[in-house]
Amino acid sequence: MFTGIVTDIGTVTELDQQGDLRARIKTRYDTAGIEIGASIASDGVCLTVIALGGDWYDVQISAETVSKTNLNAWKVGKRVNLERALKVGDELGGHIVSGHVDGVAEVVALQDEGDSTRVTLRAPKELARFVAPKGSVALNGTSLTVNDVDGCDFGINFIPHTKEVTTWGDVSVGEQVNLEIDTLARYVARLSEMS
Repeated sequence: MFTGIVTDIGTVTELDQQGDLRARIKTRYDTAGIEIGASIASDGVCLTVIALGGDWYDVQISAETVSKTNLNAWKVGKRVNLERALKVGDELGGHIVSGHVDGVAEVVALQDEGDSTRVTLRAPKELARFVAPKGSVALNGTSLTVNDVDGCDFGINFIPHTKEVTTWGDVSVGEQVNLEIDTLARYVARLSEMS
C-alpha cells in the first residue's frame, strides 16, 4: 500500500525487453535499506525490486502491466515519481493507493492560475464514473484532489511545491498518465450496482 505522496524522482537508466520488460531506475533512496522483493511505486505502478546497486534498483514489468499503464512509453532518461511502500506508523498524508493502475488518462489542457497550474485530464469512459468532485485520484502515483468533473474530463490544480517535488512540473498536453481511482469510489459503485 502507498499514500500517493511522492518521496523521490527517479530516472530510468536502462530498459531491456526479454520476455518481460526489465527497467533500471536510478534513485536517491538509500538502497542499502531496500530488500529484494520490496514494492516501490514507480509512476504509480507497484513494481517489485529484483536487483539493487549503490544508487539504482531493477524491476521486472509484465506485458499485462505494460498494456494497462503508460510504462509502454518509458524511455531511457525518463523521470518517474517514486514512493516506497507504506509502513505501519507512517503518516498517511495522501489517500490509500494500491499501486494497481486502473487505466491511462490523457492530459487535454494546461492553464496557469496564479502560481498553480490547472491540468484537465480525460479519463477512459469506463473509469470516468468513479471520478468525483472533491474526491481523490492517484495520477502517476501522486495523490490528488479532483476540482471538477465534466463528463470524462476532470480538473486538478498543482501548486508550485507539487510541481517541484514530482514530475508534474514537466507535464504537457497529450501526455498519457497512469490513473488509479479511489478504492472507496470503486466499492461504493459496486455496492450500488448490487442493490
